[in-house]
Amino acid sequence: MSEEIKASAEEKKSVFVHLHNHTDYSLLDGAAQIPAYIGKCKEYGMDAVAITDHGNMYGAMKFYKACRAAGIKPIIGSEFYMNPRDRRDQSPFSEGRNHSYHLILLAMNDNGYHHLMELTTLANTEGFYYKPRIDDEILASHSDDLICLSACLGGEILQNLLHDDYERAKERAAWFKSVFKDRYYIELQDHGLEEQKRTNPMLIRLA
Repeated sequence: MSEEIKASAEEKKSVFVHLHNHTDYSLLDGAAQIPAYIGKCKEYGMDAVAITDHGNMYGAMKFYKACRAAGIKPIIGSEFYMNPRDRRDQSPFSEGRNHSYHLILLAMNDNGYHHLMELTTLANTEGFYYKPRIDDEILASHSDDLICLSACLGGEILQNLLHDDYERAKERAAWFKSVFKDRYYIELQDHGLEEQKRTNPMLIRLA
């Protein structure tokens, strides 16, 4: 292999990184075990991968150690449940919508990791109602050194779009951007679902 082709292959190797993944620590949702994830990353030559289990960080340490042993950069995160009004509100439905929206947060460094742990603790001790929830207040006060993704069909932005409320989606996206600045990203997914086909063009427009 020529040096030019080899360099090109190395560049392609690290272009794509999975940032939204659920292991078997996402109870009743994820099925993949951490060693299988890391093995697949090695197989495809990926040099980094994230863990974002639902509402918890139970697998973070096991994931971190497995990644380091395999020479893969571990990105620690979680998919939080979000009630934008008040984490202590125990009214599960408001305006016909369930206020436990999904939101992805990824730690950029050790300080961000500590924010993840603090948010997870507050979600369970102050915001638990069927699920551990955070809200705008504590998210804004623990946003340093975190990257925020708008999440899946269960995310607040997409839920507003699915309810044909583009302006509300735009308003909330602007709020997240005001908090996270250049660390907020609109997430696109395509699993062949009709809802995603319908809303992905709106997400691109919003971004």
